[in-house]
Amino acid sequence: MRDPNKCILCGDCVRMCDNVQAVNAIDFAYRGTKALVTPAFDKKIAETDCVNCGQCRVVCPTGAISIKTNMDVIWDLLADKDTKVIAQIAPAVRVAVGDQFGLPRGENVMGKLVNVLHRMGFDEVFDTSYGADLTVIEESEELLNRLESGEKLPLFTSCCPAWVRYCENRYPEFAENLSTCRSPQQMFGAVVREYYKDPEKNLGKRVVSVSIMPCTAKKDEILRPESSTNGKQDIDYVLTTTELVSMIRKSGIRFENLEIEASDMPFGIGSGAGVIFGVTGGVTEAVLRRLRKGHNRVDMDNIKFSGVRGEKGLKEVEFDYNGRTIRAAIVSGLGNADALLKRIKAGEVHYDFVEVMACYRGCVMGGGQPVPAGPRTKSARMKGLYDSDVNTQIKKSNENPLVQTLYDGLLKGKEHKLLHRNFEAAKNE
Repeated sequence: MRDPNKCILCGDCVRMCDNVQAVNAIDFAYRGTKALVTPAFDKKIAETDCVNCGQCRVVCPTGAISIKTNMDVIWDLLADKDTKVIAQIAPAVRVAVGDQFGLPRGENVMGKLVNVLHRMGFDEVFDTSYGADLTVIEESEELLNRLESGEKLPLFTSCCPAWVRYCENRYPEFAENLSTCRSPQQMFGAVVREYYKDPEKNLGKRVVSVSIMPCTAKKDEILRPESSTNGKQDIDYVLTTTELVSMIRKSGIRFENLEIEASDMPFGIGSGAGVIFGVTGGVTEAVLRRLRKGHNRVDMDNIKFSGVRGEKGLKEVEFDYNGRTIRAAIVSGLGNADALLKRIKAGEVHYDFVEVMACYRGCVMGGGQPVPAGPRTKSARMKGLYDSDVNTQIKKSNENPLVQTLYDGLLKGKEHKLLHRNFEAAKNE
C-alpha cells in the first residue's frame, strides 16, 4: 500500500524498483512542489508490471510504502469458536523473528513460534518445510522428464511468485519453461484442505488456512486461479513476518520467555533440504540431494561446496547425474535474473535447471521480513537456516517418512491435481 503523504521523495524505492529489480513499476513524476513517486500515467500499482516483491517497502524510510495487512481479520477468526484456524510457517520466518524480541540475530525460533501461535488461538501449526519436501520430489521428477524429452529446457523454478509474474510479464516466451509445480505454500495449502475435508478432522467447524510467509508476493499468489483446487482457494490468508511480529506484541505475550513446542502432526516434520529453501541456492541444493543416491557424507559435502551456497547474485553449478553433466544456474534479485534471461535468449549460455528468487539472498530477505536488516543480520539469517539443516536428522526430502506416508495415502491418484498448478482454471479466468 502507498501513502503519498508520508513520501519524502528520497528515491530509494525508485532505485530499488528500476536499478536493482529491473521492474520499473514506479518513477518520479512532475517537478517542484508537485513532484511525486507514482506509476506512469498515474495508474494504480496493480495495473503496472509490479510483481509484489515488496523490496520498495524494505528500503522506504518513512513507511510511505507498507504491507497490506490481514491482521484484524485473523484476530476475528481466532476468536470464533466455530472456526478451526490452521497455520503453516515458512522456513525464512523462523530466523527473522527472534531479534525483534531481544534474541540473537538469525536464531531459529521455530519452537517458540509454534508455542506463541497456539497461545494466540491457532488450532494447528505446521511447518512449510514439509511442503518444500513435496516440491523437491515433484520438481526433481519434472527435471528428469524434461531432460529425457529434451523439451522446455532450461527448467525454471516456480517457488517464487514474484519471479513467476516477472517472467510472465517480461519474458512470456519462457513461461512454458516454468515448472508446473506449485510453490511449497500452495502444495501444503492444497494438502491441508484435502486432509480437513474429513468430518472427523474438521469436527464440524469451518477450516481457515493461514500461511505465515517472509514474502509480500505470497498474498497475491493465493489469489491466482492456477493456485486453486476444484475452483476453491487453498490458502485463505497470508501473514507476513512483520505482521506476525506485530500480532505477538499486541497479544502481550513475552515471546523471548516462551518454551519451545514441536509442530503439530501429521505435517510437523520437514527435512533439512526443505528448511534451506529460504536461502538462495537452497532449492538447487535440495534437488541435488534428491538426485544423489545414498547418504555418503562426502557426496553431501561435495554438493554443499559445489557453489550452490553464498550471497552472489548469480552462481553456476555443474553436477553429474548417471554420467550426464547437468548445468544449473542460481539467481537472486530480479535485476540479475533479467541479465541472465537476456543471455539465455541470445544463446550465449545454456542451462538445464535455473533457480530464481526475486529477492537478493532469497526469502530470508523477502519483502515481508522485518526491517532494517544490515549485513550482519542478513548473514545471520542465512547461517540460521543452514545451522537448522545441520541439526535436522532427515537431510533428503524423499526420505521424510511423513511425506512417504502422504504419497501412499491421501495423495494417491491426486498428485497432479493437488501438487501442480491448475492451468485449466487460469485459462478459464
